[in-house]
Amino acid sequence: MTSLLSYLPALGLGTAGGLVAWGLGLPLPWMLGALFTTMIASVAGLRIQGPNAIRPAVVAVIGVLLGSRFAPEVLGHMVTWIGTLSLLLVYLLVVGLIIVPWYRYAGGYDWRTSFFAGMPGGLAEMIELAEAKGGKPEPVILAHSLRIVVTISLIALWFRVIMGHDVGAGAASGAGLPEWREAGLLMAAAIFGSLIGRALNWPAPTFLGPMALSAALHLSGISEAAPPAVLVNAAQVILGTVLGCRFRGVPLSELRKAGGLSIGSTVLVLGVALGFSHLMRILTGTSPEQAMLALAPGGLTEMGLIALAIHADVAFVALHHVVRIIAIIVAAPVVFALFERRLAAGGSGKGGSGDPP
Repeated sequence: MTSLLSYLPALGLGTAGGLVAWGLGLPLPWMLGALFTTMIASVAGLRIQGPNAIRPAVVAVIGVLLGSRFAPEVLGHMVTWIGTLSLLLVYLLVVGLIIVPWYRYAGGYDWRTSFFAGMPGGLAEMIELAEAKGGKPEPVILAHSLRIVVTISLIALWFRVIMGHDVGAGAASGAGLPEWREAGLLMAAAIFGSLIGRALNWPAPTFLGPMALSAALHLSGISEAAPPAVLVNAAQVILGTVLGCRFRGVPLSELRKAGGLSIGSTVLVLGVALGFSHLMRILTGTSPEQAMLALAPGGLTEMGLIALAIHADVAFVALHHVVRIIAIIVAAPVVFALFERRLAAGGSGKGGSGDPP
């Protein structure tokens, strides 16, 4: 109870930010309003604490919501997706070749830190690998945290302002209150899906497990319900608050540098993603909007919410982000081992800043 009470100031700020953004008609108001309000408060020195302890329950709700959009006709598209997944792997290679040098030369980080700051993988996994391999964790934390924030903001504005899609208050919400049987099924998907995800050691287990179990229920026709809108909006406020409070204690000068680097790297990545999204359209007939969301370097949860908001194929977007995360987790240590050998051959030493030969 004491821990829950300590979250109230942050949640109050996040809710207020969400309400203001909703009143202004901004894209993804509940999540982005909460995120920017708490981020500003955190950088300003307010002693607010993000509700990290309840984040697993929150992402489980969103996982169940996105899983509810897996309609039976999704199965008919699987063969086409083999081609787009192959393009995704090429895209990840191109992104790594561009963004790792960006952090090395534009940011002045050593090569080890630049490697893990530039890899488009999950935040937790990249931090863990950076610490294990001799990189500096602080720049990696800022790089990936800001990458998610900048990507969500730019993508939401792009689809709202440029493409004219509705990414507003109700766009990413769920439905009304489900009947008791359906509510029980959705709750079971959240609880047992989280347990299955953790037992199988999946990345983002409390998100992917509930999404997979919810998808199975909806693909099989057992359930047709989705979490209620009020619960989904509350989940977005909590998620935005957690993201915003990550910047607590970050000096403004450090945040300014990291922010500039992140904006530059994200614009570069989104430019590459735009090119690959049009390539997907030419080769597979995938719509550029859907392909862009599948390739954008934002969080799996957040890109799924935007896909839901613009009525894109959530299954397509989610699958590509899952493959992105798994591919980076598997490939990054292997590529880094080869990378480190070249660093050693170049005489940079552990943690050094020398260039590979």
